[in-house]
Amino acid sequence: MRKISHISILIILIILISCNGIENSNDLNTNRTTEDIYQMLDAYHRDIRKEGLTAEFKYLDKSSDFFWVPPGYNTALSYDSIKNILEINSKAFRSVEFQWDTLQIFPLTNEIANYSGIVNGLMIDTSGIKSTVSIIESGTIIKREDGWKLLSGQSRLLATDSERKSH
Repeated sequence: MRKISHISILIILIILISCNGIENSNDLNTNRTTEDIYQMLDAYHRDIRKEGLTAEFKYLDKSSDFFWVPPGYNTALSYDSIKNILEINSKAFRSVEFQWDTLQIFPLTNEIANYSGIVNGLMIDTSGIKSTVSIIESGTIIKREDGWKLLSGQSRLLATDSERKSH
C-alpha cells in the first residue's frame, strides 16, 4: 500500500511539474504578437516600395470577411473591389513609399489585433510628379497559416501642409 501511494504522489508531482512549463495557447502573448505585427507592417511597406501597390495583395486577407474603407469612400469595399483599385492605381505610379509616423498595436488575442496610426507617403507618378500624403489608418489584423493579414479597416487622407496653408 505504501509503495502505491508513493508512486501515485511521484506521478502527480511529475505531471504538475511538467504541465507548469507548458504555455497555454489561449494566454495572450502581447509582446510577441505586437512584435510580429510590427515586422509584418514594416515588410508591407518595404514590399510596396520595391514592387509597387500590387505588393499589397500579399498582405490582404482574401476571405469573405475582408473589407476596407479607402480614402474618399463612405462605404466598405470587398477584397475584389480593393484589388481592382490597386491594379488600376499601380499603373499610374512609378514609385510609392510609405512609412509609419505613429503606430499603435492592440493585441486582442494571439491571432487578432487592432492597430491605428499615421502613414506618411511619397508617390511619384509616371510623369515624374511627386505627391506627399499623410493617411490616418486603423484596422484589424488576423493571423492566418501564411502569416498576418489585414482583415478590415479604414484609411483617410489628412490635410497636407499646402492644403492647411491655403485655408
